[in-house]
Amino acid sequence: MHGLLRLRLNTAPEQTARLLALQAAFARLCNALSPIVRDTRCWNRVALHHMTYKRLREQFPDIGSQMVCNAIYSVCRASRLVYQHPKSPFNVARLGERPLPLLRFADNCPVYFDRHTLSLKAGQLSMYTLDGRIRFQLSLRSEDEAAFHTQKLREIVLSQRGDGGFELLFSFAAVDEEEKAAAPPPDDDIPEYLMIEDPA
Repeated sequence: MHGLLRLRLNTAPEQTARLLALQAAFARLCNALSPIVRDTRCWNRVALHHMTYKRLREQFPDIGSQMVCNAIYSVCRASRLVYQHPKSPFNVARLGERPLPLLRFADNCPVYFDRHTLSLKAGQLSMYTLDGRIRFQLSLRSEDEAAFHTQKLREIVLSQRGDGGFELLFSFAAVDEEEKAAAPPPDDDIPEYLMIEDPA
């Protein structure tokens, strides 16, 4: 089985405020990483983790350790799209020795979660925020909840909808698709939340 599960979150005003604060903090983390990626030309997730994790934990003590890992994942993912995608004007092969552009993440950038920062049990969703866990009661089909516990989970992404509300997107992949998950995303467009500061 592989596919997508999209869940709209029915948030109270206080919950919305907490998710907005988390988004902004996640963007700050990503923006702290971006200059390092540009200067070192390193967007390998494991190498970047070893290079930056301790420094980020010291710089952002109020943000959980696993969210730091998720921000590293987010920056590596965006960097692959901008610096490696064959159709990107900023592809490193095309730029050669010229300086790479700087990636800037807007405050409304998606937040990446994993099984440490988000859990689902008996229809109740529990998510990490800066002020402790936030919980939602969901109306899920039994097969959707079963997929969360039994399938290979590739990504969990929290993003804002056009109306200001929030949704979660769960992306599942079969084990043999793990290699494909590491490839640049097929979408050719640079997402709106990602700004590119070209030094040229």
